Amino acid sequence: MIKMFTTQLSGLYNRIADKEEFSIEDGARLLAQAAVGEGHIYIKGFKEMESVTLEALYGQEPLNGAKALENVDDLTEADRVLLVSRFSNDEQASALAKQLSDKGVAFTAISGAVAGEGENLADLADIHIDTKLIKGMLPGEELGERVGFPSSMAALYIYYLLKFSLEEMLEEY
Repeated sequence: MIKMFTTQLSGLYNRIADKEEFSIEDGARLLAQAAVGEGHIYIKGFKEMESVTLEALYGQEPLNGAKALENVDDLTEADRVLLVSRFSNDEQASALAKQLSDKGVAFTAISGAVAGEGENLADLADIHIDTKLIKGMLPGEELGERVGFPSSMAALYIYYLLKFSLEEMLEEY
């Protein structure tokens, strides 16, 4: 099981790097606008995706100038936001995304893209980065069951790709 999971996880990371490369660059560019301007980069993770917020703020190599998003009313149009959710149809994340859109605050979102009715992070975000993860990675014991859903690992991988791209852009600036 360990080898299978490791293989699947490696494949997931490769799919993200290959298929989301341009979205990651665009997302980093959007976040860089706050870093070089008068704004701040705010981060909000939902449920287990709060791990991205914690890593960005308290990790060994924190994201310079990043803050936890606590109140939308404190944001200005110069600020940029990184929203992170397990799925793009998460109601709380979509509600916050709608508030940001209404307020004119640009944001990048990370989530597993799920098609469906209603407002969706993938549609509301200025830049959406798909985790490519909407079901478990391994077959389970029960017929049709899937297990091994490393959504926070995928989000943290994307966060680091964003962070590295953002830092490269800021060095050139």
